[in-house]
Amino acid sequence: MTGCRFCGKRHNVGFISTRIAGTDGVSLEITKWAKVFENVGFNCFYFAGELDTPPEVSYLSKEAHFKHPEIEKLYRSCFGVRTRKRALTQKLQEYKQLLKTDLYKFIKKYNIDILVPQNSLTIPLNLPLGVAITELISELGIPAIAHHHDFFWERQEFLVNSVWEYLNMAFPPHIPFIEHVVINSSGDNQLSLRTGISATVIPNVMDFENAPDPPDEYSSDVRQMLGLEDDELLILQPTRVVKRKGIEHAIELVKRLKMKARLVISHASGDEGYDYEKRVKEYSKMMGVNTLFVSEIIAEKRGETADGRKIYTLYDIYPFADLVTYPSNIEGFGNAFLEAIYFKKPILVNTYSIYRTDIKPKGFQTIEIDGYVTDKAVRQTRQVLADEKLREDMVIKNYKLAKKYYSFSVLQQKLSGLILDCLQCNNQ
Repeated sequence: MTGCRFCGKRHNVGFISTRIAGTDGVSLEITKWAKVFENVGFNCFYFAGELDTPPEVSYLSKEAHFKHPEIEKLYRSCFGVRTRKRALTQKLQEYKQLLKTDLYKFIKKYNIDILVPQNSLTIPLNLPLGVAITELISELGIPAIAHHHDFFWERQEFLVNSVWEYLNMAFPPHIPFIEHVVINSSGDNQLSLRTGISATVIPNVMDFENAPDPPDEYSSDVRQMLGLEDDELLILQPTRVVKRKGIEHAIELVKRLKMKARLVISHASGDEGYDYEKRVKEYSKMMGVNTLFVSEIIAEKRGETADGRKIYTLYDIYPFADLVTYPSNIEGFGNAFLEAIYFKKPILVNTYSIYRTDIKPKGFQTIEIDGYVTDKAVRQTRQVLADEKLREDMVIKNYKLAKKYYSFSVLQQKLSGLILDCLQCNNQ
């Protein structure tokens, strides 16, 4: 086992989150960051309330999960109101202490040198966890790289609360042992303006140095499994069914294309309820668009459902898509955007703010809408789908740009400087 490229020693890094499992954006980015840490000579360990990482490198603390019954109860009691009872403060302190004890055990068990809190110091779904991490870092002086995907002030549901002193203290904390990382320029600006904290911008990335493998025998029947006819287009919406994804725009586009096509939605509603999913199904029916909800046969790993059907990964589906729709109203960055580029697929994008400020200026060629589907977007989509040369030029250019700006090498270059700063801090 080789040592750290900076000092020759073998170091240990501890990732902390409420959940490190599945295909949510935070879990996916943890996997990518872990590869970079391993590349520079670190052992990676994981602390969360739900884990699908190897048991020998994992520390499960059930109370760290934002879906833990008591943590959920605390959340509901703290937000949407302006005062709290003394007993609630005591409960918050009780669970903070419990989680801090688990964090101390995690650090001792795996001899952790650097902590990497992942969104647990920004989104207060588990308020005691964020406070516990903050206090622990202050008590130990352990260096940390806090990776912030989005912030509580960006979501309306957090703005009326009875815990402002906790939010100001720990979401995120302004203490000298923490290097802060944000995923977009807006987050950098807002963090600095609101807290005085200076951050490093590291966008989401993918392994653009290595193109994806072509479909294998296992995934060769994807189109048949989805029930597509030979002349039917597969239009992929590779997101959860939540309001901010703007899936109505994808349905309207398919309707107005007047081409034989099927809209495939890869993920379920998840943690945000099912009212919007019901709305999307009703809208699809009203518009006469053949829409498939296939979350039961898409997972992070291949397998088999209880009734014997094959389970595919999302990466099994992408190669068969003719078009990717990404009509989100709000995104912290845009993993699905990068995935579409990675698999060399044309993409329709609603020009959400981060796309407009951070991604579009780099020169990517997409089909754009700005809040609603236009005749121009419909015409451009038809042209891209019909003209193979135009489509090929578009996706190749996009891939080259993504390799330049959003590859693992970019992540490693930016993250290496922060790791070196942490190791110097650790040696003081």
